[in-house]
Amino acid sequence: MLRNLLNIARTKIKWDNLFSLKSCRSCSTANDITRLKYDPNDVNSLMEFEGIWPEDAKEQFIKDMRVVESFISDKEEQEILTEIEPYLKRLKYERDHWDDAINVFRETERKSWYPQNRTIINRLIQTAFKKDASTLPHIHVLDLAADGVIKPHVDSVRFCGSTISGLSLLSDAVMKLVQSTTDPFEAPDEYRQQPKVDTSNLYSCKVLLRRRSLYIMSNSARYNFTHELLSNEESIFKGQTVEKGRRISIICREEP
Repeated sequence: MLRNLLNIARTKIKWDNLFSLKSCRSCSTANDITRLKYDPNDVNSLMEFEGIWPEDAKEQFIKDMRVVESFISDKEEQEILTEIEPYLKRLKYERDHWDDAINVFRETERKSWYPQNRTIINRLIQTAFKKDASTLPHIHVLDLAADGVIKPHVDSVRFCGSTISGLSLLSDAVMKLVQSTTDPFEAPDEYRQQPKVDTSNLYSCKVLLRRRSLYIMSNSARYNFTHELLSNEESIFKGQTVEKGRRISIICREEP
């Protein structure tokens, strides 16, 4: 009788340990980004600063690089996708962009929107831009594949004004902004082309862009920093992996 009880106890311990091991493995492979808490009163919850920042530059950057969490609802996201997906599916993913800034993507521009989606676009414009600002009439729709990347670049002042705003659909992602060594007002006219430089001594910031969030990049953040969307190999925010799947961004730009 005693021997039977001991065997039952050993079996239970064995299965408990096996269950714990499986649970642990599951935790280690899961996308840990859900553990990162967002605090609307703490900018550091969505930003990770790297390098030695001058205090005034950091202060200005925080004012000029804003993220609005949960800008749209699940339903609103689906309504936008319902409108744009039929057209995007007819396009092939491209490997190279003409200005070498994007890889594995497809894109289009849209001026006319279904009424319910035009309401969302108008809300985006009212949130991101000053009242007297004029925005480009065509909205940029950029579909980036799961293995696609956006390379470091500064949008040319010839094609875009002081504010760029983007709505993130389908996936979380990490944007990285790095101190630029080029004055955009003295740069060539090539749209978004950015010369390769050693960034090891430059200060930078990673910004967490969750699904359905809105980023607003203006003034110093727009002109004085390159911005890029990190590949899955580099997509780490505060020590945790942020797995980027297919991502669509709805981008509005101020007129130059």
